[in-house]
Amino acid sequence: MYGQTNCWVRPDMKYIATLTKDGEVLISTERAARNMAYQGFFEKDGQFNLKLHLTGQDILGAGLTAPLTSLKTIYALPMLTIKEDKGTGVVTSVPSDSPDDYAALQDLKKKQPLREKYGIKDEMVLPFEPIAIIDVPEIGTLSAVAVYNEFKIQSQNDTEKLLAAKAKVYLKGFYDGVMLDGEFKGKKVQDIKKLVQKKLVDSKEAFIYMEPEKLIMSRSGEECVVAHCDQWYLNYGEEKWQAQALKALEGVNTFHDEVRNNFQTTLNWLHEYACSRTYGLGTKLPWDEQWLIESLSDSTIYMAYYTIAHFLQGGTFTGKDGNKYNIKPEQMTPEVWDYIFFKKAKKPKSTIPTGTLDAMKKEFEFWYPMDLRCSGKDLIQNHLTYLIYIHCAMWADDESKWPKGIRANGHLLLNSAKMSKSEGNFLTLAEAVQKFSADGMRLCLADSGDSVEDANFVESTADAGILRLYAFIEWVKEVLANKSTLRTGKADTFNDQVFSSELNLKIQETKENYQNMLFKEALRTGFFELQAARDKYRELSSDGMHADLIIRFIEVQALLLSPICPHVAEHVWQLLGKTSSIVKANWPEAGEVNLTKVKASIYLMDTAHAFRLHLKSYMHQLQKPRKGADPVEKAEKPTKGVVWVAKTFPPWQSAVLTTMKKLHNEHKGLPDNKVVSSTLGALPELKKYMKRVMPFAQAAREKMEKIGVEAFDLTLDFSEQEVITTHQVYLASTLELENLEVQYTDSAPDKIKEDCCPGQPFITFSTEPYVTVKAINPVPASGFYTEHLKIMHGDNVSKLAARLAKSCRAVKGLLVVNI
Repeated sequence: MYGQTNCWVRPDMKYIATLTKDGEVLISTERAARNMAYQGFFEKDGQFNLKLHLTGQDILGAGLTAPLTSLKTIYALPMLTIKEDKGTGVVTSVPSDSPDDYAALQDLKKKQPLREKYGIKDEMVLPFEPIAIIDVPEIGTLSAVAVYNEFKIQSQNDTEKLLAAKAKVYLKGFYDGVMLDGEFKGKKVQDIKKLVQKKLVDSKEAFIYMEPEKLIMSRSGEECVVAHCDQWYLNYGEEKWQAQALKALEGVNTFHDEVRNNFQTTLNWLHEYACSRTYGLGTKLPWDEQWLIESLSDSTIYMAYYTIAHFLQGGTFTGKDGNKYNIKPEQMTPEVWDYIFFKKAKKPKSTIPTGTLDAMKKEFEFWYPMDLRCSGKDLIQNHLTYLIYIHCAMWADDESKWPKGIRANGHLLLNSAKMSKSEGNFLTLAEAVQKFSADGMRLCLADSGDSVEDANFVESTADAGILRLYAFIEWVKEVLANKSTLRTGKADTFNDQVFSSELNLKIQETKENYQNMLFKEALRTGFFELQAARDKYRELSSDGMHADLIIRFIEVQALLLSPICPHVAEHVWQLLGKTSSIVKANWPEAGEVNLTKVKASIYLMDTAHAFRLHLKSYMHQLQKPRKGADPVEKAEKPTKGVVWVAKTFPPWQSAVLTTMKKLHNEHKGLPDNKVVSSTLGALPELKKYMKRVMPFAQAAREKMEKIGVEAFDLTLDFSEQEVITTHQVYLASTLELENLEVQYTDSAPDKIKEDCCPGQPFITFSTEPYVTVKAINPVPASGFYTEHLKIMHGDNVSKLAARLAKSCRAVKGLLVVNI
């Protein structure tokens, strides 16, 4: 309004002049007048008082006065892009901040033939320049002029460029723009928009006009209008009430930042909302019973009723059989409800016994506030926000009754696509249960996603889930049937301690995930990762798994899985010989977690994986034909490995890690690579290593993002040499080596010293000399007769027996081998 320089009409558009009930003449399209006729502007509701038909051409050049602008007279000028189905057809022009307005004004200024065509005199256009009224950060005080030049807009017909220009300036101007003039100077546009609107309406220089956001056609074929009808509203924009709601939101666990942001946005724009209607289900409005409270407003505190429903309904849905307290509906007067719900309410005069009233009040006080409300994310902008508002209104003086948790979820996709009956991508609950079983379906639903984004039910995942559950049940049966073969005694080996710690760790993590309503994460920690821990324990336990630990694992697995797959968990619980249902069992107690042992185990598995990749690369290099040599058909596998372990980092790497740790502590987080590179580049001891510094620093950054600041430590919490030596048999087996040695890098070649550092051991491979002997089985009538064996330096009979058993599947166990 402050920056108006003219107003626009479309020359070829049809307009009408109408007389309002206040005696004013309005110029608009007939469509707009028809909307106004239902909004109280004219004497008769639904009818406008027509005075004249005219076109935009008839209005062009008219001198006008406009509110708030510093110009005494502005003129009606032609704009060719005004839409007949949007607004009144008369558009105010603010070329300082509207790219459309500036483009149209420039067209008239540059093109004299255009002015002459529509009878526009030079003095109506040429003296008028954009008026700076808003300072938009990073754009300037004339934002429309800036983007007009930036996007090289040529005329008001450059539709795509104008759309891009508007997208850049409108939102930024509204949210960040600051007023330069007038009584609101220095204030943000978003903060004063409503105030300016009120100022104009109060001074009768403007009025509120409404129309449908887009074309809406009735079943009778008529274009719909916006009508002012009798209606009851809740004024959610009321300042004090809104402040209460914003305060209440601070105490709500929304589980996701996106949900909280959506609530805050809604609370900032939500104002009057029609809370009643004349049809459908709903409670009658107490003071006007011809109206019903509409559903989104009516269901905001019904959970308070839940706390005492058993007193009134006798445990049935309808309460048709009454209740043991003989309470009748008519006895539940407003005074009774006040006494139950409000701490300070006086005891009512009621025929309900005092003891019963006190019991209901105690029940409500015990259960309230509402700890959790689960609903769809599409209801954040209405119903769930109303829930916060209504709780604040009901318990304005008792913040302890305000909501504590709201969990919003997205919709459900099926196989990565929206469910659609017409396209055949549809699955009902009953069909899913029949196809995948109840637990198979529930497991897949839990695995579908935890965020506010739409979850994705993938049928192949459900199929895989069923197989996982079946395999787990069969494994439990097998273990219980062969329990006597499991190891007993003290469970004190390295792998026993790791497995026990991982069990305890998964109990803790899964409990936290369930508490945070993160079911996908709970399934990950409480099933997938727990199963992986069991598999690792089985793989590493060359002396067998411990009976007590395995039985505890089965119990813990059943308990952690029971909220998601209750039927499988119950079945496993019964297989364990438990006499009561698993639903009556307590959550498992988490014992001590030895994180050092867990880290050492992770280190071991990562090391084995890295060694396998190195072996693959080593074999690939052996099989590559050398220059001038014949291709190698099949390279001989190495028989010996030497694992090199570093006690310390090379000096240049130590300098990098120490510097990065210092930067992390100073900035309370690692700064960007530009800062890191600049700091490291200033260290003289690193100059000759600069090509290797930043790749090493980037690897350290990625490690830090996974495990935290300990990635910059110069030593480990455990002995690498001890961990690898303890698992020499496992590593030799997984790498298919005959011998494996562990050495420190003190005596290693310089190349190995450079490639090896704490936490990253290095392995070299070689093939030892050997002779081949032919072993003959003298046992008569045996299907296994001969085998060729390699004999190497340092071999003994037991090693040969083990090698024979490994190379020939017909040999079942070393005890049957006699050399």
